Amino acid sequence: MQVRETTRVALEALAANRMRSFLTMLGIIIGVAAVIAMMALGRGAQESVTSRIASLGTTLLTVMPGQTFVPGGVAASGSRAALTYDDALALEARGTRFAAVQPEMTSSMQVQAGSQNTNTSVVGTTANYLTVRRFTLQAGRMFTPAEDDAKRRVVVLGSQVASDLGLTQAESAVGAAVRVGGAEFEVIGVLAAKGGAMGPNNPDDQVLIPIQTARYRLIGGDRLRSVSVLAASEQDIAAAMADITRILRREHRLAPERPDDFNIRNQADFLTTLSETTQTLNLLLAGIAAVSLLVGGIGIMNIMLVSVTERTREIGVRKAIGATRRDILLQFLLEALVLCMLGGIAGVAVGAGIAAAARGVWGWNASVDPLSVALAFSFAALVGVGFGVWPARRAAGLDPIQSLRYE
Repeated sequence: MQVRETTRVALEALAANRMRSFLTMLGIIIGVAAVIAMMALGRGAQESVTSRIASLGTTLLTVMPGQTFVPGGVAASGSRAALTYDDALALEARGTRFAAVQPEMTSSMQVQAGSQNTNTSVVGTTANYLTVRRFTLQAGRMFTPAEDDAKRRVVVLGSQVASDLGLTQAESAVGAAVRVGGAEFEVIGVLAAKGGAMGPNNPDDQVLIPIQTARYRLIGGDRLRSVSVLAASEQDIAAAMADITRILRREHRLAPERPDDFNIRNQADFLTTLSETTQTLNLLLAGIAAVSLLVGGIGIMNIMLVSVTERTREIGVRKAIGATRRDILLQFLLEALVLCMLGGIAGVAVGAGIAAAARGVWGWNASVDPLSVALAFSFAALVGVGFGVWPARRAAGLDPIQSLRYE
């Protein structure tokens, strides 16, 4: 029996039991679709976070308050080290490898415009915030250093805050009066939407005010949440970090044997670490989804064994008219392989459809990776061969005489 004839017989056997063939393929379809969709969502999340971090620039260094170590352990939270406005001034005055220094202090407050109000993060910062953090304005302008020095009550709204306050037209929002923490401020600008994480880390859910206004008229004190420092270039990152360490250790009067009481975050290192972490997560998601492929493979093996039992007499007839052991083995292997390949094709289509729906309907950043499609499809083929071998070998090993007598 030729290969072409064997293939035709295998396809006819599958077509004769369409519903059973479809239900058998369903496990493979679900498994492949799950792998494609999971990896698409994971890849999309990785690209989204990576682009947000990269949008800040790889030369951005963020200085955060650290812990104070005392004999016996770490100091209580109330006595921990802090970054102050004087630290930011020292960095600006003494840094030799910095392109910009941008301090910020924050507090959660209520912002009100007319009858609308929202709770958001109020950020006291300097006029170079847009440059350092790579924000753009949708309307209006940023406050100036002169307005900062004069402690003016001016505010730049994040796009989410403007929407929450009912100021949907950015141009008309400029010049409006809002109350921030009970004090009246004038809106001078609205930030363009940047997108990103929901909740407290949403870059669009914040308002900017001059840092001197925050220090003396609204938030009070001089403790900073962070100081952002732009290195002059990527080649200067290491030297800039050494500069920050030298200046702040002197400002905090730390003895040589004492550890730093501040942390410096390097965007480039963070980006590399995040990429490695998300890749591991993607592999974990794909592994979990691949379990359903194994379940589908067991279903195929089960159905093929049932098919061998049902067609025992048919196998005997074919052997009696000249079909070899190889022909029978090839026929049943082809049936299992076709089931898996058709299931794989349908699964790829379903998985890509789920990713497209997540992107179009829910706005998730789902991106289908061609490599994941190739892996899922190849794995489906391996499942077909692997789980089809035993039923095929069992069919090929049937004795033709006993098969002809089978009822």
